[in-house]
Amino acid sequence: MVETLQSTLLAPIPHAFSLKHGLPVEPLVERGEAVRVKQVHSAIVVDADAALGETLEADALVSDRSGPILQIVTADCAPVLLADVDAGVVAAAHAGWRGAVGGILGHTVAAMIERGARADRIVAAIGPTICQASYEVDDRFRDAFPTDADPFFVSGNPGHFQFDLPGFCALRLSQAGVLNIDDLAQDTYSQPTRFYSFRRATHAGKPTGGRQISAIALPHG
Repeated sequence: MVETLQSTLLAPIPHAFSLKHGLPVEPLVERGEAVRVKQVHSAIVVDADAALGETLEADALVSDRSGPILQIVTADCAPVLLADVDAGVVAAAHAGWRGAVGGILGHTVAAMIERGARADRIVAAIGPTICQASYEVDDRFRDAFPTDADPFFVSGNPGHFQFDLPGFCALRLSQAGVLNIDDLAQDTYSQPTRFYSFRRATHAGKPTGGRQISAIALPHG
C-alpha cells in the first residue's frame, strides 16, 4: 500500500499528502476528477471548475462542490490544504516563499470566504516542506520579506540565515483569520528516502523533476 500523510484537523475531509512514491491509484472520492494548475509562484487562486480540462496559471484551487480533487505539487515549497467542513468549501495552495510573501494564502482564504466559508471555521494543514534547519538563505533573500517575517530568520553561517517557511506560512494564515493550523513538521530536504527536494537535488547535481502531490476533495453528499 502506498503511504500517505494526513492531518487530524482535516480528518472529516478526504485528503492526502504524498511521499515521493505518489498517491494511491484509487481516487480520494468516488467519481472524482483530479484538477491541477500550472504553478507559477503567484498569488492567483482559481475555482476548480474553471480549471477542469484547462491549463491555468495559478497557485491555489478552491471548490464548494463534490467531484473535483484539488491537487498541487511541491518539492520544498509548502503544500497547504484547507477546509471549512460546515460550509462545504475546500482549497489547496502551493506556497513557496514568493507566493507566501505575495499573499497566496490570504487570497486562498478570501476565495473560500466568497463561497460561504468563515475564517474562524477554516482549518489548514501545512504538509511536507523544507524546514528551517535545512533552509539556508542570504541577505538578499531576507531583504525580500516584510518586517513581520523577522522572527522566522535565525542567524546561520556568516552572511546567512536559516528561514522557517512553514512558520511564515502559519503567520500568513493566522493573519487571514485562520485559527486552527496543523504543521506536519516533515522536512523534505533531510529525508531523501521519503521526499523529493528541489534544493537537495540541486546541491547534489541530480535531476530536480521529482514532486510530491497533495490533494483534497469534498465527499459526495
